[in-house]
Amino acid sequence: MQPSPTSAPQPSPDTRQLRRVALSGLLGTAVEFYDFLVYGTVAALVFGDLFFPKADPAVGTIAAFGTFAAGYVARPLGGIVFGHFGDRIGRKSMMLLTMLLMGCGSFLIGLLPTYDAIGVWAPVLLVTLRVVQGLAIGGEWGGATLMVVEHAERTQGARRGLWSSFTQLGAPLGSVLSAGVVTLVSALPDDEFRAWGWRVPFLLSILLLGVGLFVRLKVAESPLFAQAKREPKPDRPPVVEVLRRPKPVLLAACVGIGAFTAQSLLTGFMISYAVQHGYTRPQVLTAVTVASCVALVVLPAASALSDRVGRRPVVLAGAVASAALAFPVLALVNSGSPGLLILALALGHGVAQSTMYGPLGALLSEMFGTRVRYTGASLGYQAATLLGAGFSPLIASSLLASSGGSSTPVSLLLCGGAAITALTVWRLRETHTDTLDAPGSPAHTPTPEGTLR
Repeated sequence: MQPSPTSAPQPSPDTRQLRRVALSGLLGTAVEFYDFLVYGTVAALVFGDLFFPKADPAVGTIAAFGTFAAGYVARPLGGIVFGHFGDRIGRKSMMLLTMLLMGCGSFLIGLLPTYDAIGVWAPVLLVTLRVVQGLAIGGEWGGATLMVVEHAERTQGARRGLWSSFTQLGAPLGSVLSAGVVTLVSALPDDEFRAWGWRVPFLLSILLLGVGLFVRLKVAESPLFAQAKREPKPDRPPVVEVLRRPKPVLLAACVGIGAFTAQSLLTGFMISYAVQHGYTRPQVLTAVTVASCVALVVLPAASALSDRVGRRPVVLAGAVASAALAFPVLALVNSGSPGLLILALALGHGVAQSTMYGPLGALLSEMFGTRVRYTGASLGYQAATLLGAGFSPLIASSLLASSGGSSTPVSLLLCGGAAITALTVWRLRETHTDTLDAPGSPAHTPTPEGTLR
């Protein structure tokens, strides 16, 4: 029987697979950001007392954010390790392994005894699990993003930015989920929240992990990698191939610093800052949730726009907006008004940061050839997270303590990160119309001249 002329056309197998891969990337990044933002939120609220009780409040907060930074320090190493095997063995297997390590690390944090129970071993175990998370997350983004971008190249090459934004959407989605769960448990009486309530968000991560693994088991390997794998393996490891001509990975790291500085300061750090300035926990978490919901709209819109006008102008516009809003955002937060707090985070995080962050998946993927793309993109991205997000809360907390609580250092950090991104974008060549390389093409290895204007 022939189908009716009015029947809707069925998507091709390639398109169906692309949708499945995009969903797996979304879930993986959501798990990543849920785990990291839950930690940042809970660290800002109670970890200073629970794991570093002998320190004064300011030092305890700095120490808690220090363990937050420890996870970021491990991320570039994770990008190298998992990038190597992702470029040699395959994207899919590394996606499964990194998600498993990441989710289990978060679950185990929820089971940790505190300082009162086991003394100094409590912060030692906390830092150890953060490092495990950091290693796993270092390889997670690269695998998830490249699977989407390389699948999209076959059927949707002109829309790589839009499709890769599904992986980027995991950031605000994870933020919404983490803020929502922490909001619920933080409504408990303070003694109950400190006794057991803070553990609930970490333990619930096992549910996200289960769903994510189920979806990822059903995706097919990247078609570009499958073609490249049929060629003889190069003699040099991917990381050596990347670092022997380091300009692309350095540019990739610098272009992401602004987005990650803004993300870190306007989410996890801002929770601690706003609570210290008189806002209640539910008020701050509501503001973070609203900003993340705004990002869920802005991020794919910015990514789709980058498919039309280019990656450079969109990222540059986000960087300029982030710098311009740096001082007004902190002024709105300092006003003490819950409504202005929501407006501040919606503008700074939901709009400006998302505009910078959205096109990064496609942009970084386009800077490297298939043979080294996992390693190169992961290393650049994770170096950006380390420099932009890993140390920003720690630096901001230290500067606040030494400046008598002035918000100027936080604004200057936001401006500095945005300026680095803007200057780097100015040096990059536009890549949105490029075709991702096939095996044997000259673009198989990163070319410094190919990434510069």
